[in-house]
This record gives sequence, C-alpha cells and structure tokens, in this order.
Amino acid sequence: MKKKVLCAALAVLSFPSIYAQTGKSTWGKTNYEDAPWVKNVSRPNEITEGLQNRHLSLWSSHGRYYDARKGGWRWQRPILFGTAEDLYTQTIVLPYLIPMLEHAGAVVYTPRERDWQKNEVIVDNDSRSGCYKEESLKKKWADTSLPGFAQHYGSYNDGENPFTAGTARKVKTRKRNSKISSAVYQPTIPESGRYAVYVSYQTQKKSVDDAEYIVFHKGQETHFHVNQRMGGGTWVYLGTFDFDKGNSINNAVVLTNHSSHRGIVTTDAVRFGGGMGNIVRGGSVSGLPRFLEGARYAVQWAGAPWSVVSKSNGSNDYNDDINSRSLMTNWLAGGSCYLPDKKDGKKVPIELALAIHSDAGVKTDGSFIGTLGICTTQQGNSTLSDGLSRKASRVFAEQLVANAKKDIDRAFSVNWTTRSVWDRNYSETRIPEVPSAIIETLSHQNFPDIRLGQDPNFKFVLARSIYKTILKYEASMHGKRYTVQPLAPYNFKMDYISPRKIRLQWKATPDTGEPTAMPTSYNVYAAVGGEGFDNGVNVRNPYYETELQPGLVYHFKVTACNSGGESFPTETLSALRHDGASKTILIVNAFHRLSSPSVVNTDTEQGFDLEADPGLSYGPVAGWAGRQANFNKSQMGKEGPDALGFGGEELVGKMIAGNDFNYVKEHAEALHHAGKYNIVSCNSKAVEYGEVDLSRYVLVDLLLGNEKDDGHSLYYYKTFSPALRQQITKYLNGHGKLLVSGSYLASDMQGSDEQAWLKKNIRILYDGSNADNYNPTVSGMGMSFDVYRTINEQHYGAYTPDNILPADGAFSVLTYADGHTSAIAYKGTDNCVFALSFPFECIKDAPTRNRMMRGIIHYMMSEQ
Repeated sequence: MKKKVLCAALAVLSFPSIYAQTGKSTWGKTNYEDAPWVKNVSRPNEITEGLQNRHLSLWSSHGRYYDARKGGWRWQRPILFGTAEDLYTQTIVLPYLIPMLEHAGAVVYTPRERDWQKNEVIVDNDSRSGCYKEESLKKKWADTSLPGFAQHYGSYNDGENPFTAGTARKVKTRKRNSKISSAVYQPTIPESGRYAVYVSYQTQKKSVDDAEYIVFHKGQETHFHVNQRMGGGTWVYLGTFDFDKGNSINNAVVLTNHSSHRGIVTTDAVRFGGGMGNIVRGGSVSGLPRFLEGARYAVQWAGAPWSVVSKSNGSNDYNDDINSRSLMTNWLAGGSCYLPDKKDGKKVPIELALAIHSDAGVKTDGSFIGTLGICTTQQGNSTLSDGLSRKASRVFAEQLVANAKKDIDRAFSVNWTTRSVWDRNYSETRIPEVPSAIIETLSHQNFPDIRLGQDPNFKFVLARSIYKTILKYEASMHGKRYTVQPLAPYNFKMDYISPRKIRLQWKATPDTGEPTAMPTSYNVYAAVGGEGFDNGVNVRNPYYETELQPGLVYHFKVTACNSGGESFPTETLSALRHDGASKTILIVNAFHRLSSPSVVNTDTEQGFDLEADPGLSYGPVAGWAGRQANFNKSQMGKEGPDALGFGGEELVGKMIAGNDFNYVKEHAEALHHAGKYNIVSCNSKAVEYGEVDLSRYVLVDLLLGNEKDDGHSLYYYKTFSPALRQQITKYLNGHGKLLVSGSYLASDMQGSDEQAWLKKNIRILYDGSNADNYNPTVSGMGMSFDVYRTINEQHYGAYTPDNILPADGAFSVLTYADGHTSAIAYKGTDNCVFALSFPFECIKDAPTRNRMMRGIIHYMMSEQ
C-alpha cells in the first residue's frame, strides 16, 4: 500500500503540467442546489430543464474610462460606422442575451451597469426622509453592528466606498403571516419610464434565504425571495419595471420579515435606475450615464473592495476596467461551492464567466471577418477552483464559435466566417476561477460584418446562439437534461365571443434547429387602464378567454413557455368594451420592421446613412455614437477623421427610440375617446392568412408605422403585401371603412400594379418624400400639431415620410409644414378611406391624438 501511494506521489511531482490539464472535466458532484440569490416567486411558469439555480457572470466589452497618461475620458475603441465597440456590444447583451438567460431561470450578474436609465433615485434608511418608513409590529427593527450604505450629494472620489459610510437595519423573522414588520422604500420618480430595482442588505450569521421583497410598479406587485445568506454589502438586481412619475405607494419596494425560517432579515438602501456616472477621475466625472462607463466605476459604486476596483492602485484605469470584471466575479463567488477556498468572498455560486466583445480588422475583398473565441488554459493557476481543468474553458469557447456559425448560417444563409479559438493569456479568461471565455462576435471595423451586426434580427439570432450554448454547456457540466426556451408566438389575435367576453388566440412558432424548443404552455399578461402589466397567468392551450369590464382599455401580450423557460413576448394588443355598443372596430398591427440604418455600399462609398433612414431597433437602444461623416472606401482600415466610417459623437449617451411593438395601445386609447365602439386588435399576419374576417368590423384601423421593404433588412417588411392587399380589397369592395397610417404607404408601392392598387383602393398617388424632418408641424382639420420626425429618446420618428396626392374622388385634409399633402379622405357609396402618410402614433401628445381620432371617426362613421 505504501509503495502504491509513493508511486502516485512521484507521478504527480514528475508531471505537473499533465496533472494541471487532467483535472475534472465537469463539475461532477459539485452542484449548487440551495435557494438562488434572487427568485421571482410571481413567475407563473415553472422552469425545470433550463438554467434554474445557475448563477452566471457576463459583460459587454469595454466602456468609457479615464486615461491618466494622456488625461481625459476616452473610449477603448475609435468611433466607426456610427458606433464603437464600447457602445455596440451592449446592444447584444442588454436587450437580448441577458433577458434570454433570465427567461431560462438563470441569475445573471454583470459588472457593468445594465440599466439603460439615466435617472437614479436611492432611498436609504440613513436619509430617514418620508421616502423610507419602517413598521415594527411583533418584531422590532434595530441597527446592525456593521456599517452600511449611505449616499452623499455630488460626486465620489476614487476609492470612496459608499457601502461603508452608513448604517443598515435588521429585524427577526416571523413565520406567521400576521403582525408582519416591514420597511418601505418609496421613491420620487423624476420621469415615468422603466427603472431597474436594486436592493442592498447585509449577510449575517442568522440571515435567511427567503427574504421577501415586494416591488409595487404602476399598481401591480411582483414578489421576490432573496437569499440573504449570500451577496450582502452590494447592489442586488431584482428586475426592471415601469414606474410612474412622482411619489406614490403604487411605485415602491417593501421588505417584510415574513420567512419560512427563524433568523433575521437585514435591509439597507434600494436603488431605482442606472443613473449617471459619479466617480471623479482627473478632476471630473465622465459626464455620461453609468451604463456607458467601464466596469471599474460600477463595481466601486457597488461596494467592491479597492483590490477589486483598482488592481493598479489608481494608476491605470484601462487595465483596472478589464481586471475588475473578473475580480468582481471571483469576489462574489468566493466561499461558494464553486470557489470553496476563497473564504473572503460573498458566497454567490457563480459558475461561468463570459465577455462579449467585437473585434477590429478589415478585409478588402468584401468578405466577413466573423467570430472568434478566446480562452486561457496555459497561464494562471494550474486548475480552476474545485480542481476543474482549465480545458473546460476551451470546450466552452469552441462551442460558442461553432454554434454561432451554425445558427447564423441557418437563419440568414450567409456562410458566416469563424476564426477558430485562441488559447492565449487574456486577463478576462485567466483571472476568473470558474470556466470563462471571450467571444469576439464580429469585426465592427469591417463593414460586411457590421452591416449584418447592426440588424436587430442578427443580434437576436447571435444572442440566442450564445444563450443556447450556455444552456447546453451547463447541462453537460452537471449531467442534466436541457430544454431550449421557445420562440415568441405569432398570429396573435382577439375577438368577442359574447357581449362581455373576448378570446385571445395565437400560434406556436417552431424553431427548426431546436426540436426541444416547442412550447407546452403560455403566459398571458394583462394591463388594465393606466396600470402596468400584471405577472401573467399560465395557460396550456394557445388561447385565453376573459371578461372585460366596461369603459376600460385592456392591453395583452403573450409569451410561450416550456420546461426550459419563456420566450420573448408578442406585440401588445388592446381591447375595449363599451356597454350598449353594437359595433366593433378592429385595429390591425402591421408594423413589424426591425432594421439597421440605411446602407450605403457602392464602388467608392460604404457605411450607414442615419439621415436617410436611422433604422429601427428592438425597443430603445443606447448604441449609437453619431452620424457617419466619412464614406470613402479608399480609407478603409484607418483610424481618425480620414478613416472610412469616422463620424460624430452627438448621440453618445442618448437613448434612441425604436420599435416597441406596443402602438396598438395608442390607437386603442385614442379610439376610446372617439365614440361608443367596442375595440379588438390583431396581428396583420392573421389577416393575411385569412384567420380574421374583416367584414365583421364596422371600421378597420391599419397601423403600418415605419413598415417598408427597405432593401437592406435581413427580413422582408412590406407595407401592403400581396396577401394583405387581397384582404383589404375584399373588405373595401364590401363597403368597408379603412383608416390607414404609415410613413411609406406610397413609396413602398412602386410597381405599376402596386401603384394602380393604391390609386384604386387607398385613393392616393405618390408625390415624393418629405425631407423636411426638422420642421415637424402638420396642419388641417382645424388643428396644428407636431409629429415625431427625427431621432429622439421618446418615440420612433416618421423619418422622411411620403408626400401623397388624393386620387379618384379623395381630397386633402392634412398638410406638412411645406404644404405637401400628408392625409387624404374619401367617402363614397362604395367604401370609405382615410389615409395618413405618417404614423398616427407619431403625433406627439395624447390630447391631440384623441381629438384627431374623434374627428376621423366622426367623418368616417357619419352618414353621407
């Protein structure tokens, strides 16, 4: 026996490098199975084969940082094609990748600010203002023995830790659901909008794993359980919610002492919104929202120790930014089952780290540079924590790259390029003590890459590929089964099935590349009147019936679910019941377009022309720097003002509104004021496929928004597709009444047959494009009002919409500021048409929209 032990010891001593690479290939028996850091207990669907109980750390490349050597704040990469790597990569991570992972049940930590909200409101027990309130019933609140968060006015010095400047509170838990003590955090919200909610507390010896937080948002409430046995002394993300402006208990966070365990809950500050950068470097702050700054400053604001914030001891913010992401991950994960030897950590069981970057480099032949993976197996500690082989990181990186090509090629048939995997000494893959990788998604400097990369549909497919790779990798590391979350349902529609009840219907969307991704149930979310969306109800069948209370506008959206998680939602559809109404109006949503800005690609020029068409993101994004100025292809590969792609920075820090897929709401709310009519709505595809009979409706409101076949989008977006034209023709031939609005009604119909159809049915002729975008006034019908026409933060704009002329008995009713016609009306014995060449929802204020809709409906519904 002794001889065998001695031989084994000599073998380890003789071949240390082999031992380092022959550690565990999977986590084996190491598996976190206790309560997650954060759990949304209001979620209506159950996840059993997704990423439940998996804690991940990921981030989007670089951010604005202070350059001590040159002086001043700067980007890590230059501005090219309207963006920079520092701006671009977060447009993949924040609206797509993180939600996908969270919809699969994962708890996602990111060391950069994740909230695209420039406002920040902090409510803290130390302020003791009317915004913080305690109620002590059976159990009494008291101060903890350790320091906590406190905020002071103004900026923060480098190294100043806000989590050691104040106090925190504690209370014993109570198992009974009576005589509950609570702490109420009631912010004064400066502007209505979406705000991330972060809580803070302290982890102590008797902390419980199910501290109950209730977020009140626009009259709804969402319940969370937070495991306070981990992660104390930093900001802990709960979720992002819609809040109304002002101070109200309907927009607040409440922590109770109700728990299934005996122990204590602690509480400190609650933060609403991402806010502006507040760390002084070189005598100034960055002047930008925190979400655009590097991780170094966000982790300081999150209470990380100086050794995590600045490995360089304040001398090199660029290196600190890169290192702090991994160091923050290790600090949080230390002491968990995945980093058991790091006792001074926060015990959060983070088991995977991923950095999402884009790369530089050009190809003059017009081909892709594509995707690269990076890992580190030869440097750093001989193994990862818990004896895991560093080769686990290489496996992860290889899968990221291979799956990106497979999924992009399947979706877009482009023969995407991949550049294998580099095994090199990068700190983002060397420092993490859990498996880690960098994915260089594409080259932002190479126009063929970024042309695809700025299309929101490409971003979705790439993010979904990364999510699926993480899902499958985690399943293999733990020997578990996996199920891929579904895609969003399609053909969403609704109709009355009795005087008081409507039925919502939709169809499942198959994922041809993922057989497990079919839904087994659906979540139906509802918002009534001015309240926010509820937490949803889970239903098994692809339909849902509900009664409507009279006089209230209802809004609905649907997601698909299975054991692997939840899809993104459908568009929002709306309904209204008026007591005694005998006629119903149908709103048809035909605005689906997502696109990059207008593409310039000739023998001599290349780039994006945001003035011609800024494109449409999925919701608002903060990824644009400014308008491209240099389109000269001969300057390809250079940097600076003479480089191809160089442009301005006038859009840095601005949220640019995109397609929110909720404009039926604005039409329904305006129609609510237009008379006693019931209202239902549907997706235009349901009309095209003949699933909706238009003849049943006294009037059809067709919402086209900025839909158009622009020639550069990855998907086809046509205002009036042949199938839609067929259904509209049939409806109008049956004496139908059609209200239609959209920016490109006529310019998107340039074929001779299309022009003839427009003239005969919509009663318009194309009269060129209206380029007067900076004079947004529209006049007529006894009104003068402004329309969103340009890039802005509030609403997508009707960029260069059509001028139209009335045809075949129609007449002009509205004009743009330059006198060109922007709306026509026609009422005959055959049918009635009212056409606006700008989207109705782009009218800036609600009272004007209501008044306009009243006038339109009165004209169309009155007798000839």
